[in-house]
Amino acid sequence: MKVKAIALASFVAAATSAGAVALAAPADLAMRDYKAVALSPTGERIAALESVDTGVPGQRPHAVVVVRDAASGKIVHEYDPCKTCSYDRPGWSPDGKRVAFIGSMGGKATLYVGTRALASVEGNANSARWSPDGATLALLATVGARKETGATAAGARLVGEIGSNDDAQRIATVPATGGTVKLLSPGDTFIYEYDWTPDGKGFVATGAKGNGDNNWWVAKLAYVDAASGALRVIASPATQLNLPRVSPDGKTVAYVGGLMSDFGSIGGDIWTVPLAGGEPTNITPGFKGTFHGLAWRKNGLVGSALMGDQLTVLSIDAASGETTKQWHAPVTAAGGTDGRLSFSADGSMLAGAVEDFASAPRLVAGTLAQPRQLTRDNDRLAAQVAVRNVAWTNEGFANQGWLVGPLHPVAGKKYPMIVQVHGGPASAVTPRYIPAGEAGNSVVRSLVDAGYFVFMPNPRGSFGQGQDFARANRRDFGGGDLRDILAGVDAAAGAAPVDAARLGLMGHSYGGFMTMWGVTHSDRFKAAVAGAGVANWISYYGQNGIDQWMVPFFGATMYDDPAIYRKLSPIEYVKDARTPTLVYVGERDVETPAAQSMEFWHALKALGVPTTFVVYQDEGHAIRNPEHQRDLKKRIVGWFDKYLNR
Repeated sequence: MKVKAIALASFVAAATSAGAVALAAPADLAMRDYKAVALSPTGERIAALESVDTGVPGQRPHAVVVVRDAASGKIVHEYDPCKTCSYDRPGWSPDGKRVAFIGSMGGKATLYVGTRALASVEGNANSARWSPDGATLALLATVGARKETGATAAGARLVGEIGSNDDAQRIATVPATGGTVKLLSPGDTFIYEYDWTPDGKGFVATGAKGNGDNNWWVAKLAYVDAASGALRVIASPATQLNLPRVSPDGKTVAYVGGLMSDFGSIGGDIWTVPLAGGEPTNITPGFKGTFHGLAWRKNGLVGSALMGDQLTVLSIDAASGETTKQWHAPVTAAGGTDGRLSFSADGSMLAGAVEDFASAPRLVAGTLAQPRQLTRDNDRLAAQVAVRNVAWTNEGFANQGWLVGPLHPVAGKKYPMIVQVHGGPASAVTPRYIPAGEAGNSVVRSLVDAGYFVFMPNPRGSFGQGQDFARANRRDFGGGDLRDILAGVDAAAGAAPVDAARLGLMGHSYGGFMTMWGVTHSDRFKAAVAGAGVANWISYYGQNGIDQWMVPFFGATMYDDPAIYRKLSPIEYVKDARTPTLVYVGERDVETPAAQSMEFWHALKALGVPTTFVVYQDEGHAIRNPEHQRDLKKRIVGWFDKYLNR
């Protein structure tokens, strides 16, 4: 067992960002945020969605497409053609002179190049990408969408004939001069991701027939012809797949494959397969980390991975799978065109938006080995919490987590500690800035302000330690991972002035399940908050909208092996629960339906365990309404105060 203090990343400073900024002038607590970073092919320009969050309750910041010089950070263009729209990730033209993006509002999506509107879709659209010759733009379009794209969005109301009218997200094209959107890929297939082939004659894509929310876990790798829209299956991998990329010679496809959870929670090894079709090959077996970014450039494969507590940039030999570390730091990247980051056309340059617990988001860019800090808008924002990187071993597994607490603990005082378990199951807690005000992870900061330490562990089943580690909780939810967490609690308590008799437990999604499981399998926690959890895997299998994710984790369907589903259900052990538990969920949650939370709350109530149940109207898997977020935060802090701080 070992504990180490966090070493925050430092960068060689570049020139400060300059130029007129159309976004609102920041207040003392305002934070500038950067998302969807796109580096131009030559590495000379960076486009990103930038916004200023003033931390005012109920005010969501409006993002603007900002183009900066990659050497100086100076703003050279800003695009905001629709003041009421939310913008999707920007995409550069091959010559690096034009930026395309999609603005969405009120069930309509518009494709823009700069400030010029090229085409519109009645429904949802995202992921604008230029053809290699710059003559055509492609996008993913859902015409007549019944809901926002993605399983975490609020589900369509379940009325009428269910399952008869699933949304279909399709590859579509538009001339770069403007015109009508042409739907290409088959109407019975939901396309999740795509990329142009180097010859511009087609696309490599991930897709599955049927309901798009449910079937990402069984998606196939396919080729879609750009002229006819005909789809040809390249491979049907045994793993989930993400980030398909074609080699410059057009002969091979690389992708990230592994055991994953929600779409967007990318993690796995790197696999390759001939574009003509064949059996995929894992070229990085045994890699001690989790790839979450990938690009195939002129000089070979480049990518990013979570390795322990470090975001790591690597170059990868496509033939041997040999990896070379280029740069690493204990930070989180917000997301770019190539997973977490964005790479230039030759693969020698990168750009991204990074942050950590104590330092607010900033743009970085430069060579793979030495990215430099470009923006300093947030340098005045001070650390609000103190952070320790906690590492421990349990049952032969190396675990890691983050312990967040007050900047200046009172000498001699013992503090209660809240254990916050991440969602997933396959995911990981990585460093994200905790600001003052309402921005960012205000729940954790509010708990620290109220006098708590917060421990966020990455037990077996998490990303960051390789695929064997990520698969180690298959058919064992709440077993080894809970033992890892409890061992981590002891490690954290040994590293900080924590009162081990005053422990709380909380989590959302898989973390909500782990909270329900924890209070039925341990008496160490004196209060708990279970968000969007799963109480009964048997009933959940028939209630949720994403049952396909369960088979890789349970090894079979519930109908084929009900015993394992029953064995891992907290409701089976609820008579052992004694911990006061607050339960909450979104009314229209597709991933973890409200009935699951109600079932657990009902049992606790019937057994006389202190409990409260809150259902947030019209919310999906994520609680997005600012009023609901504030109410939930108040309830969480109040619940722990009632049972831990008295």
